[in-house]
Amino acid sequence: MSTPSQPCVKVRVDSRGTVSRRGFLRWATGGTAVLAGLRWSDCLGAFAGELKKQDRACILLWMAGGPSQFETFDPKPGAPTQGPTRAIATNAPGVQIAEHWTNLARALKDVAVIRSMTSKEGNHGRATYLLHTSYPPSGGIVHPGFGSTVAREIGPADFDLPSFVSISGPSVGPSFLGVRHAPFVVTDPTKPPDNLSLPVPASRLERRLGLLEELEAPLARSGAASLVHDHRTLYQQTAQMALSPRTRAFDLDREPEKVRETYGRSAFGQGCLMARRLVEAGVSFVEVQSTGWDTHGNELPSLKKLIPPVDRGTAVLLADLKERGLLHKTLVIWMGEFGRTPRINLTAGRDHYPHVFNVALAGLGVRGGRVVGATDKLGAEVVERPVTVPDLFCTFCRALGIDPRKENQSNVGRPLKIVETGAAVREVF
Repeated sequence: MSTPSQPCVKVRVDSRGTVSRRGFLRWATGGTAVLAGLRWSDCLGAFAGELKKQDRACILLWMAGGPSQFETFDPKPGAPTQGPTRAIATNAPGVQIAEHWTNLARALKDVAVIRSMTSKEGNHGRATYLLHTSYPPSGGIVHPGFGSTVAREIGPADFDLPSFVSISGPSVGPSFLGVRHAPFVVTDPTKPPDNLSLPVPASRLERRLGLLEELEAPLARSGAASLVHDHRTLYQQTAQMALSPRTRAFDLDREPEKVRETYGRSAFGQGCLMARRLVEAGVSFVEVQSTGWDTHGNELPSLKKLIPPVDRGTAVLLADLKERGLLHKTLVIWMGEFGRTPRINLTAGRDHYPHVFNVALAGLGVRGGRVVGATDKLGAEVVERPVTVPDLFCTFCRALGIDPRKENQSNVGRPLKIVETGAAVREVF
C-alpha cells in the first residue's frame, strides 16, 4: 500500500482539464483505500497539476437583518444622528469607522468602503432577493442568486465539490440555471456535513449509478427529461463528494487549534475559516451568514454582542487569505440588505432605511484603504457618487471576470441578463 510520502494516484482528465464522473469513480475504485493514509496537502498537491484550477473566487459575508451604517462604516461623530457609538481611526489615513470594529480598523488598508449605496427595497424578503440577484422580485420571473451565477460562470465543470456553498443558512437558489448550481448548505460550520462517507465500496456505487441511469432512461424519453436530469445531477454530485478527498475542507478539526482560536469560536468565525478552506480547495463561491442585525430596539446592547465575532472573523479571514496568497484572487464582500434610519426610535433602535447603506469590498483588484461616495452630515441622504444595486453587481462581475450583460434563458422563456442595468464602480479598483 502507498504511504503518505508517495505520489497520489494519477487522474485521467478530459480535453477541458476536468475529471468526468465515471473517470473519477474508476480512479476512486482503485485509490480510495490509499486516500485514507494521505494528508490533505498531499492530495491537494496531486490535484493541482491535473485539475483545472480556479483562478478567481468570491466570499460573501452576509449580515442578515440590515446593519446600521452609523454603527459600522459611516459613523457621524458630533451629529444628532450619531447615537451612542463613537468613531475610531483606522490604518487608512483619514478614514473612521464605528468604535466596536477594532480589528477591521487595523485592516482597512485592504478594504474599500462604499458609503453611498441606495435602493428602494425596505422589506427584508424583497431586499434580500435584490441584494442576492441584482433584481427586485417581479411576477413570474425567478432570478438566480449571484452565488449560482458565479458557480456557473467560473466554476469548473464536473468539480468534485459544490461550486457554491452557503454556511449557517440557506441562500437564494439557482432558479433556471439548474440544480447543479444550487447552494450546498452547511448549517453548522463547527462540524463536517452529515453523511459524507461512502455507503458502499466505490465499485459498487458505480454499478448502482449505472443501473439508475438505465432505469430512468424510459422516463427521460417519456417527457420527464428535465426531472431525470436534475435527479441524475444530484446523484452524480453526491457520489463525487463522497469519493473526494477535498471534502476534508469541511473538517475544521484538521486545522491547528491556534488557527481556530484566532478566527474565534463563534459560528461566524468558524464559518469564515471554513470559507477560506473551501476557496483553497477550489470552491468558487462561499456565503457566510451572520444573523440578528434587525436592531429595531436596544440596538447598542445587541450590537455589542453581534459585532465582535464578525469584526474578528472578517479581519482574520482577510489576513489569512492575504498570507496564503489567496486574497488577490478572491473577492470578499461584506453587506446586508439595507441600512438603518438616522433617527433613533422610542425603543432605542433604528428602523429599516434602504435610501442609504454601506458595503465593504476587498481582494481581487479592489483598491483598499479608500472610501467611495458620501452621505450628508446626518447620514440621511447620499450626496456624492450614489451607487445602485445593479452598479454594485456590475462591480462584482468586473472583479470576477464575468460579463454582466450575458443573457441566459429564463424560466418564462425569454433571455435575461445577469445584470440588466448599471455600471461598475471604477473607483473601487
